[in-house]
Amino acid sequence: MLSRPKPGESELDLLRFQNQFLAAGAAPAVQLVKKGSRRDGDTNPNQTPLQDHRDVVMLDNLPDLPPALVPAPPKRARPSPGCPLPEHEDPEERLNRHDQHITAVLTKIIERDTSSAAVNLPLPSGVAFPPVFHRSQGRQGKAATSGKRSIFAQEIAARRVSEARVPAVREVVSILDPPEGAVTSEALTPREQGNQLPCGSSSFQGPHLVTGKGLRGQEAEQEAQTIHEENVARLQAMAPEEILQEQQRLLAQLDPSLVAFLRSRSRTHKQAGGKAAEEQRPGGPSVEVTGEEPVVPAPATEPRREDELEPGAPALALPMTPHKEWLHMDTVELEKLHWTQDLPPLRRQQTQERMQARFSLQGELLAPDVDLPTHLGLHHHGEEAERAGYSLQELFHLTRSQVSQQRVLALHVLAQVISRAQAGEFGDQLVGSVLHLLLDAGFLFLLRFSLDDRVDGVIAAAVRALRALLVAPGDEELLDSTFSWYHGALVFPLMPSQEDKEDEDEDEEPPAEKAKRKNPEEGNRPPSDLARHDVIKGLLATNLLPRLRYVLEVTCPGPSVVLDILAVLIRLARHSLESATRVLECPRLIETVVREFLPTSWSPVGVGPTPSLHKVPCATAMKLLRVLASAGRNIAARLLNSFDLRSHLRRFIAEPPQELALPPEEAEMLSMEAFRLWAVAASYGQGSDLYRELYPVLMQALQAVPKELNVHSPRPLSMQRIASLLSLLTQLTLAASSTAPEPSSDPAEASLSATPSLITWTEVSGLQLLVEPCLRQTLKLLPRPEMWSALGLVPTACLLFLDAYYQAWSQQPSLCPGDWLQDMERLSEELLLPLLNQPTLGSLWDSLGRCSLLCNPLSCAPTPETLSSLVSLGCTGGRPALSLAGSASPFPFLTALLSLFNTLARIHKGLCGQLAAILAAPGLQNYFLQCAAPVAAPHLTPFSAWALRHECHLQYLALTLAQRAATLQPMAATNATLHHGMALALLSRLLPGSEHLAHELLLSCVFRLEFLPEGASGGPEAADFSDRLSLRSGRDPGCERGAQLAQACQDLSSIRSCYLTHCSPARASLLASQAVYRGELQRIPALLLPVPKEPLLPTDWPFLPLIHLYHRASDTPSGLPPADTVGTAMRALQWVLVLESWRPQALWAVPPAARLARLMCVFLVDSELFRETPVQRLVAALLAQLCQPEVLPTLNLDCPLPGLASFPDLYANFLEHFEAVSFGDHLFGALVLLPLQRRFSVTLRLALFGEHVGALRALGLPLTQLPVSLECYTGPPEDNLALLQLYFRALVTGALRPCWCPVLYAVAVAHVNSFIFSQDPKSSDDVKAARRSMLQKTWLLADESLRQHLLHYKLPNSALPEGFELYPQLPPLRQQYLQRLTSGMLQNGGSET
Repeated sequence: MLSRPKPGESELDLLRFQNQFLAAGAAPAVQLVKKGSRRDGDTNPNQTPLQDHRDVVMLDNLPDLPPALVPAPPKRARPSPGCPLPEHEDPEERLNRHDQHITAVLTKIIERDTSSAAVNLPLPSGVAFPPVFHRSQGRQGKAATSGKRSIFAQEIAARRVSEARVPAVREVVSILDPPEGAVTSEALTPREQGNQLPCGSSSFQGPHLVTGKGLRGQEAEQEAQTIHEENVARLQAMAPEEILQEQQRLLAQLDPSLVAFLRSRSRTHKQAGGKAAEEQRPGGPSVEVTGEEPVVPAPATEPRREDELEPGAPALALPMTPHKEWLHMDTVELEKLHWTQDLPPLRRQQTQERMQARFSLQGELLAPDVDLPTHLGLHHHGEEAERAGYSLQELFHLTRSQVSQQRVLALHVLAQVISRAQAGEFGDQLVGSVLHLLLDAGFLFLLRFSLDDRVDGVIAAAVRALRALLVAPGDEELLDSTFSWYHGALVFPLMPSQEDKEDEDEDEEPPAEKAKRKNPEEGNRPPSDLARHDVIKGLLATNLLPRLRYVLEVTCPGPSVVLDILAVLIRLARHSLESATRVLECPRLIETVVREFLPTSWSPVGVGPTPSLHKVPCATAMKLLRVLASAGRNIAARLLNSFDLRSHLRRFIAEPPQELALPPEEAEMLSMEAFRLWAVAASYGQGSDLYRELYPVLMQALQAVPKELNVHSPRPLSMQRIASLLSLLTQLTLAASSTAPEPSSDPAEASLSATPSLITWTEVSGLQLLVEPCLRQTLKLLPRPEMWSALGLVPTACLLFLDAYYQAWSQQPSLCPGDWLQDMERLSEELLLPLLNQPTLGSLWDSLGRCSLLCNPLSCAPTPETLSSLVSLGCTGGRPALSLAGSASPFPFLTALLSLFNTLARIHKGLCGQLAAILAAPGLQNYFLQCAAPVAAPHLTPFSAWALRHECHLQYLALTLAQRAATLQPMAATNATLHHGMALALLSRLLPGSEHLAHELLLSCVFRLEFLPEGASGGPEAADFSDRLSLRSGRDPGCERGAQLAQACQDLSSIRSCYLTHCSPARASLLASQAVYRGELQRIPALLLPVPKEPLLPTDWPFLPLIHLYHRASDTPSGLPPADTVGTAMRALQWVLVLESWRPQALWAVPPAARLARLMCVFLVDSELFRETPVQRLVAALLAQLCQPEVLPTLNLDCPLPGLASFPDLYANFLEHFEAVSFGDHLFGALVLLPLQRRFSVTLRLALFGEHVGALRALGLPLTQLPVSLECYTGPPEDNLALLQLYFRALVTGALRPCWCPVLYAVAVAHVNSFIFSQDPKSSDDVKAARRSMLQKTWLLADESLRQHLLHYKLPNSALPEGFELYPQLPPLRQQYLQRLTSGMLQNGGSET
C-alpha cells in the first residue's frame, strides 16, 4: 500500500509516487466519468473512460504565441418541447427581423478602426518630468456649471468640448438662421418650448454627438459634414408644425436615459459655443430653444438657488480673496466656499416659544440671542447655523463620528454639561431635566460603548463623563469629612428605594414570577430595563468592571483617568453590599489596584504633575479599599487576608507623611486613609494584631498632636488626619473591652459572632494620658471662633475617645471600680463642669435650631437635577456653613459631649445630677420646642435621611441623660412634658439602623411615669372637669375620662410590655443595631446601614396593637380571637387615650378619620371584644374626643387615609358586622351613625338604606346619647333622589320607626319633608315628577302619625321624644301648594288641614 505524502517532500517525490502508482496498475479510488451535455443527450454509460499511461502536463509542444481570436459560433437556445423552432432558422435573426423600433439601429456596433489614428508623442522638454497639470489651466474666470459636478468631470467635459467642434447628428441639429415661419421661444407657449428639439445659437457650427472618429483620414470630416448638411436641409424644408410632430414621435420612441444623455451633450456644447459667441459679439445672449424644461423667470421675491450662478451675476461676498498661490486654491470653486460667507443675521426671539438649548465647549448654557465671535469654534454647519453652541442632539451625533477627536470633544462637552446640571447652574432656564433626557436617550450605554473604543483619548473622555454622571464630588467630601462623627463611619447605601413600586403593581403575579423579576440574573432582565430603575445595576450588567480592570492593567492610562476610574469604583462600592461584592470578586481588579497603586516601594515623586500613577501610592486607591471594607465584615476579612493589606498598612503608617517620598498633600491623604481603613477593620474586631507592631508609631504620632495644634493656622488635612488617628484609637480601645461572644442558639445572633480581640486593656490604658491633654488644649480655643473652626473634628474625636475609654475601663472585671470612679470625678471637676459655665458653649446650643434639618428644612433643599435611579446626597453645590453638615455646625461636638456625659452618668450615678445641668441650656430647650411642634415631617431624601440620623443621635442622647437624671431627682413638670413630647416625636422619626434607639426609647422615656407629670398633678381631675364643661356629665363615675386616665397611669408597665411586643423591630436588625451602639465589635455585621425607605415606626404607631389584632382575626380561619385579646386592646386604648388627652401633638400626623377607622377595628376583631366593660369605656372616651367641636370639623372621610384602601369598603364591612353581632349595642350604633352625617359621602348612607336596611332595627341609640348634634344629619337638605326614595320607602314600609331608630327616623322625616315641599324651578322633570308623586303618596298615607310628621315637620330638636318640632298648622304657602296638588284627589271639597 502506498503511503501518503509527508510534509517536506518536493514535487519530484510526488511525481515518483505517481509513477509507482501507474506502474503497479492498481485500481484508482476515483474514476473520471464524462457527463453528457444537455444538447447531445446522455452519454453511453457502458463507454469506458479515456485513460492515459501518464498524467503529466507537458509544456514542450505548446506554441510560443497564443492562437488568434476566432469569433465563436453563435449560441442557440435549446428549444422547449412544446414550441420547437423551425429548422435552419436562428432565433436571434428572427427576433431582429420582426423588431421595428428605432433602437434597433443602435444595436449594430462597428468596431472603430484605429490603424490610421495619429499618435501624438509628448514634446521634448528640458526637465526630467512633464509639467504638472493644474486645474486652473484653461478655466480661469469660468464659473462653475453645477455644484454637484466634481473638478475631474468638469475638466473632462471641457476637453471634449474643445475636441468636438464640427460634427452634427441627424436627430439633433443646430439652426444657424431660423427660416421664415420658424417659431421662436417667445412665440411658443412653455409647453411647446419644452417639446422642441435641442437647438444651438448662431455660433453653433457642428453636430453634438457624432464626431467621425474611427473613419479613415478625411472621410471622417466629410461624412460628418454631409450628415450635418442633410439635417439642415431637411429641417429647412419642414414646417414648424412638422418639426414639433417629428420631435414628439422621436421622444416617444427613444429611451428616456438616451434622451437625457443627448440633452447633456447638447448642454455642454451649447455652453462652449455660447461663450465663444459672447466673446465675438458684445451683445446679449441669443434666445435658445432647448429640449429641456422651460425656464420661467423667477419673481423678484423668490430666492435663487445658491448653486446656480448665471453669467453676469454678482460674485459671492467672501471674507477674503482667494489667491492662486494658496494650497488647493488653484481652481476656485465658489459653490464650496459659501460657508466662508458671513453668518446670516441672528434671529431675535419675538415670542415665548421654546428654543433648543445649546452649550459651549465648557458645558455652559448659551442664551438664545447671544452673539459670539466665530473664532471660538461654536458655529458649525448644522441647523440654526447662525446660533453658537452645540445641542445635545448634535453632541450625540458627534459621539458617533469616525474622527476620534470629534468623539473626544463631544464626550468632554457632555461631561461638562452633566457636572453643571448636577451643580444646579441651569436652574429654571431649561424645561425638564438634562440628566433625565440624557439617560432616556441612551447616554449610559453610549458611554459604555465608548469605553470599548480603541483610541485612548476616547476612553479617557468616556471615563471622565462616566465619573461626572455617577460621582457627586460633594457627596464624597461630605462622607469623608464626617467620618469621625459619632458613628460617622456608618452610612446609608446610595441605592434607589423605589424598586418595590413594581411589585405593588404586580400583586396578582405568582410568587415564583415575582422572585424572577426581583432577581435580575434569574429573570435575565436586559441592562436597559435594569438601568431604568437603577443605573448602577444596569452598568454592572454590561460587564463594566472587567473593562475598567483592562483599562487600568493593560492600557496604563494617565493619572486623571486612573483617578476617574477609582472614583467610579468607589461609587459602585457605596451602592450596596451586592455591588461591593462584585467589585471585590472581579478577576484581578483589586489585585491590580493594590499592585499598581499601593506599592510598598516606589521611586520618589516630587511636587507637580505626575506623568503616571502606576507603581506610585495613591490615596484614592486606599479609600476604595476602605469603602469596600465598610460594606461588610466578610469583605474586610478577605481584604486583610487575601491581598496582604497588613503589610501595606504597616508601610504607610510606619512613616510619617513628610517621609513618604510623595507630594505633601498626597502623603497626608494617604496616611489619613490608611488610618481610616484600619479603623474600619478594627470596627469589626479585625486587624488588632497590627497594634503591637505599630504601637511606637502611634505613640509618636499622638505625642506630635499638641505641637500641630499649636500652629497659628492649622492645615485642614492635618486636622483630618489627627481626627482619623483618634477614631482609630477609639475603635482599638473598644476592641480591648470586647470579650469572646457566648455561643447562642439563635441563628441571627450566631451569625454575628466572631473571634475575640487580640488587644488587652493594659495595651490601651495609657492612651488617655496622651489624648486628654489634646482635649484640654482644644477646649481653650473654644472662645475663639476662628481658631475653633480651624480645629475641625479634633475636639469631637477626643471626646469620643474618652467616651470609649471609660466605657471599656468600666467593663474590666479584674480592676477596682474605685479607680475609674475617682478618675471620672477628676475629669468632671477639672474639665467638664467648667466647660458648662462657658458662654461660648451656650452659643453652640443656640445655633442648633439654625443648623437643624427639622427646624430649618431649607438647609438641605434637594438639587434641581435628581434622579430616582441614581441616588446622590445632593451636596454638589457645597454645604452652607449654617447647616447640619456645614463648617459652623455644632452637632458633632455637642453630640460627642452628650455621649461622654451619658457614659459618665451611667457608670457614676453621683455625677448624673451635675452633668444633667447641661439640659437646662436655653438653646437646647428652644430646639426641643421646635422639634416637638406638630409640623410635617421633612421629605425623606438621601441627604435628609443622613442628616436626620445624626440629628436623632443628639436628641436621643439628651433624652437619655434626662431620663437618668429623672430617676434620681424629680424633674420640673415643664421639662418633663417637653422631654416626653420630644421622645414621642423622635420615636416616629427613627430610620432603619436605629432599632436599638427605638427599643431603648420604648423601655425608658416613652412609658416612664416621670415624663407624665399630669398623672400626679391633677391631670385626671382636670379631664373630668373639662368634660363637665362640655355638657357631658350624664355618665356613671366609672365611665368618666379622669378615672380611665388614672388607671392608665397605674398600668404603664403593662402598656409598655404591650408595645414592646407589637412595635419591636426584627430580632436580627435589633441585634445588629445593639452591637453598633453598645460597642460590641465582634457582633457588628457591616458599617453599611439598611436602605432608608421609611421610618421604623409608622406615624400611627400607637394604634399598631389594634391593627395587629384586626389582621390576626382576619387571617384566622376559625375566627377565634388570639390569646389575650382583651388585654392587648385595653392597653392600646389606654395609651391612645393618654396621648389624646395629654399629648395631642403626638397624634397630629394621624388624621381624625384614620383614628376613627382604627377604633372601628376594635369592633371587627370578634363578636365579644366590644362587649367588655373596660373596652366599652375606653372606646366611648376616645369617641367623645373625636366628637369635640374643635376636632369634628377636621373629620374628613372622603380623602385617602394612610393604611386604608377605601373607607366605604371598611364601612360596608362594619355595617355587615353590626347587623350580625351588635344586638343593639349603643356604642356600636354610635360608630355606625357617625359617618352618616350630611357632609360626608352619600355612598355611606346608600350602603345602609340600600344594602343593610335590616340594621335599622338595631340602631336604637337614643337621641340624648348621640355624640354629635342632630343638625349635622339634617342640614343641608338631601339632594340625592335615590337616597330620598329609599328614605321614603323605609318610612312607608315600616322598616324605619321612631321606637327602633329614633335618630335616623328624625333624619329621614326632615329630608323627605324638605323635598316634597321644595319648589326649586331649576329642578329637572324627573325630580319634579318624583316630588309630586311622593307628596301625593304622603297625602294618602293610612298611618296618621307618619302622615302628620311628614307634612307638619318644622325643625330638629333632640330634646323632644320625636327629635323634631311640628307645625300646629301648615304655613299658607305650603297649604296652597298642597291644595293645588291634591285638588283632584280630595273628596267632598274638604281638607283635613
